[in-house]
Amino acid sequence: MSTTPAYERDPYLRQIDTEVVEVGTEGGRSFAVLAETIFYPEGGGQPSDRGLLGEIPVIDVRRHEGVIRHVLERKVPIGPTTVRLDWARRFDHMQQHTGQHLLTAVADDGFGWPTTAFHLGEHVCDIELAVATLNPVEIRRLEEAVAAEIRAARPVSARRVSQDAFATLTVRTRGLPAGHVGDVRLVEIAGVDLNTCGGTHVRSTSEIEAIKLLGTEPMRGGTRLFWLAGGRVRARLAAHEERNAALRVLLGAPDEELARTAEAKLEQLHALEKQVRALEDELADSTAAALAARPERVVSAHFDGKHAAFLQRLGRRLSSSAPEVAALLTATLGEHSFFLVVVGEAVPLEAQMAGREIAGLLAGRGGGSGRIFQGKAGSLAPRDAALARLGELVARA
Repeated sequence: MSTTPAYERDPYLRQIDTEVVEVGTEGGRSFAVLAETIFYPEGGGQPSDRGLLGEIPVIDVRRHEGVIRHVLERKVPIGPTTVRLDWARRFDHMQQHTGQHLLTAVADDGFGWPTTAFHLGEHVCDIELAVATLNPVEIRRLEEAVAAEIRAARPVSARRVSQDAFATLTVRTRGLPAGHVGDVRLVEIAGVDLNTCGGTHVRSTSEIEAIKLLGTEPMRGGTRLFWLAGGRVRARLAAHEERNAALRVLLGAPDEELARTAEAKLEQLHALEKQVRALEDELADSTAAALAARPERVVSAHFDGKHAAFLQRLGRRLSSSAPEVAALLTATLGEHSFFLVVVGEAVPLEAQMAGREIAGLLAGRGGGSGRIFQGKAGSLAPRDAALARLGELVARA
């Protein structure tokens, strides 16, 4: 068995026949060790591979005390097996990781912005650059410089060298891991970059396809630059196009007018919301006055299409205008039902106790303070019974 794993010798291998030589469990999960593997274990900023061991999904791959463990959905026996790689995931990682090497090299050598950290995310990648800020012009220049190197189709290769040879080379590195012994693996983009790396990479910068820089944010005195490469660029463009197509229909505007049209629609919506709030205030005032004018000590009202905030406004107005009245106010909005109990200052009834009892009758829950208890009802079917119970509590107080 070669001491160099198959994923390193040929990162384009998608399937091999091998043998399970060790099995076990760790943290309640089964794992297997293989005589040979094409699965890359998480490390160096690159996530681990996925795939199948026989017919059993490989859900994680990690290096443990120098041994690569394949974490599985369930146990496997020791013996011969076939492993198959989730190639789409692997190739995506190869594109992103090689893209990071290229982006880092161009940013450092062409602009003087060294990379201090790298993260290969599930959807978006980022690098942290030792530069305080990047303006849109600088970002565009960097993207164009990277695109030129992609078009140049520069060969990408990996090799191992002794530590003595490593010491004589000009290598872009943040240093070897503590306690590292033996050879050092280098990944080279011809004419552009020589880097210490254990990850998997494409054969040519042309296979990166494209790199799109998405934006920046301040990070630890430097700048975090968000980007994506390869198939992710096409996937993101497709998602944007699908979204824009839907927006064109909804807003009745071409792409170049979508933002302006949406802004105008939002301004109209905000104006209408302001009018609705004013009308609801008027409704709360008139309803509170009407309820206060009634001769009963316990009153009620129900509103369809109103939210809890409206009940709160009405409750506050009623509490201040009718201190001798208790009320049960309810509302429904879509599938949600709300209730509010108001006990006026002149009513000798503890409002929070009464509210909790009404909540129980309405299969709901809530809370409050002072003379108001509000909540969400599980059902308003027992509303009449709840109103009757509130009347009993007021009568006994």
